[in-house]
Amino acid sequence: MTARATTASDSGPVEHAFFATAARNLETLLAEELRGLGIANAQDTRAGVRFSGGLEDAYRVLFWSRVASRVLMPLATFDAPDAEHLYDRVRDIHWPEHLAPGRTLAVHLDAVRSGVENGHYGALKVKDAIVDQFRDLGLERPNVDTRRPDLALRCRIFRDQATLYLDLAGDPLHRRGCRIQDGAAPLKENLAAAVLLRAGWPGIAAAGGGFLDPLCGTGTLPIEAGLMAADIAPGLLRTELGVHWGCTGWRGHAAAAWEDLLGEARERRAAGLARMAKHGPRIRGSDQDPRAVRAARDNAARAGLAGHLHFDRRELADCAPAAGDKPGLLVTNPPYGQRLGGQHGGRSEDAAVLPALYATLGRVLRERFDGWHAAVLTGNPDLGKGMGLRAKRFHTLYNGPIECRLLHFEVSPEAHVSDRPRPLPAAERGPGADMLANRLRKNQKALAKWLRSEGNSCYRLYDADLPEYALAVDIYGSADTQHPERRFVHVQEYAAPPDVDPKAARRRVREALGVIAEVLAVPEEDIFFKIRQRQRGSAQYERLRQTARFHAVAEDGLTFLVNFEDYLDTGLFLDHRDTRRLVRELARDRHMLNLFCYTASASVHAAAGGARSTTSVDLSRTYVDWARQNLALNGFTGRDHQLIQADCLEWLANARAYRGRFGLIFLDPPTFSTSKRMWGTFDVQRDHVALIRGALTLLAPDGVLLFSTNRRRFRLDTSALAAADGPTSRLHIEDISAATIPRDFQRNPQVHKCWRLEQRS
Repeated sequence: MTARATTASDSGPVEHAFFATAARNLETLLAEELRGLGIANAQDTRAGVRFSGGLEDAYRVLFWSRVASRVLMPLATFDAPDAEHLYDRVRDIHWPEHLAPGRTLAVHLDAVRSGVENGHYGALKVKDAIVDQFRDLGLERPNVDTRRPDLALRCRIFRDQATLYLDLAGDPLHRRGCRIQDGAAPLKENLAAAVLLRAGWPGIAAAGGGFLDPLCGTGTLPIEAGLMAADIAPGLLRTELGVHWGCTGWRGHAAAAWEDLLGEARERRAAGLARMAKHGPRIRGSDQDPRAVRAARDNAARAGLAGHLHFDRRELADCAPAAGDKPGLLVTNPPYGQRLGGQHGGRSEDAAVLPALYATLGRVLRERFDGWHAAVLTGNPDLGKGMGLRAKRFHTLYNGPIECRLLHFEVSPEAHVSDRPRPLPAAERGPGADMLANRLRKNQKALAKWLRSEGNSCYRLYDADLPEYALAVDIYGSADTQHPERRFVHVQEYAAPPDVDPKAARRRVREALGVIAEVLAVPEEDIFFKIRQRQRGSAQYERLRQTARFHAVAEDGLTFLVNFEDYLDTGLFLDHRDTRRLVRELARDRHMLNLFCYTASASVHAAAGGARSTTSVDLSRTYVDWARQNLALNGFTGRDHQLIQADCLEWLANARAYRGRFGLIFLDPPTFSTSKRMWGTFDVQRDHVALIRGALTLLAPDGVLLFSTNRRRFRLDTSALAAADGPTSRLHIEDISAATIPRDFQRNPQVHKCWRLEQRS
């Protein structure tokens, strides 16, 4: 069976059958979209939508569909039990009606349950049939061009029944042409459009509601939102940006209809951009990666949306509606621990930090986006459960091979779900709860005399002593003189391995919280709970929420501010208590440098020990401000206590004015970090020799450098340090790890490692 390529006859336009393909689970949405384009007979079916009409109808779908992957026009359907029958039937079609002599073609063939077992071989047979026909007619043979062919053909064989299609799209329709740079796992544009349509963005945009993607990557979702809001046809971008069309080189191409649609699209774009500039909506995207933000801006400019979309570098925890924003749509595609392509299904390298990311996203929504709609596309619905919001509904979509859930939220207090486990009443606890209670009492009794003699009010009481209760329980004594008996309890659950039943683990946590409150006689509002995942790099310092609630606690007669809610760590590392005491002992009459100072608790101890001055350096403004408050709380202010917000690695490389100044240097770097300007990435195992050598140039001749790290399996390269030229040639190195691990942390001797380095003549 053949189909001639004519666009009109004496009796009017010729009707053709067409098939618009779609990604899995988008067929119904595509049919709705096509009916909205005036194609009343659009019917969804497996893998796409069937419709009929003139070429102008198909062209309108090419121009305006945001969801379709391709638009195919069947040329012939025939039996093809083997390759020879396939060849013969393809030769029955009169190909000069479709392709001019000497032009190019490409053939793609899929075969399922067919005598043509090899798709590549079947495609070659189709190509050979066309080429041989041209040769037999005495016409110049066509050539193969897989990138920009004049005629793009797709053949599908199922149970020996073949259908040969003309691919009117050419390049798949998700390629809008505006993506200059891709991120690590870019979202296809038609899937992004489907997410926005399912989230109701067109209606929200028409009402002037705001739009934010707080994890925007290279900007796919905000750009698609902008195209919708400005009434810009995706096909117009493809045409102007030189994306290949499969229909324009076909001899049956209706050029006049094409130009009419092109002109209409340009008029609608001009009107839409003018309307958007005057009335909105305001569309924003943000990301913590400055490279992604730059790429998003470039991509938006290429899409013709420069000045209409706004991108900035921002941490997720800092995201909030912009001034003047009407409640609208927050939509995002956060990472979900799986990779696309050949790696799909495997755990990504940052999967360990994902629960905290989703928890942060949920807190940001609950605390700042009341009245907004939210849509989150995730391939791991269990992560979505950690957001603390009840989803109103969901759709199942596919991001490549990964089955995803598009979770829809109406952000309001009624939708809030507490992410804090509720303590289980005593009557509902199992026998393990009694074991935990006994262990807490036993630990309290064992530590009581030591705590009194040492004067410790901040300490670790329990550290996964019982495997069933994998928790760390830390006690912080209040520095409030009016309520000196007040204690805060910081409970951290170590993330359970994948083979542990999540429900059983959750129940044990609830049992533990009930037991802790009773045994320690601490009110529930003074117990703070977190899940402690294994962290990579600086993730332990990233914000989880933004309560800004600080509590003053006491240590060795000093006062420190801690925050139990906003960060994974509290601001006071309890395992470094003895290290801080050593700093205090060594600081007298010395200038002290604290690199990677965090909240400067070591600097406070140095000042209390009689340091002549302290200099504390950290990149984070938040921690520098926190450090300033800690110093001020203890009476240490003025020029002798300098705080510097800077990249420690860069500052160290340029600190020539401080050479030989410091009699005491405390160096406690992260295990891994990214220094955006000079060092690229920093890995403490790889880079510690260069770091220590740089710090030693600032050390006074009789000075002491304390180097500490909490990286497990860390090995100090003493030979490289001792063999180095320059001042390190007289270096004395002593491992003091055991002496700096307090009694309450001796269950885990690997909690940190510490060395004392001195230059001796």
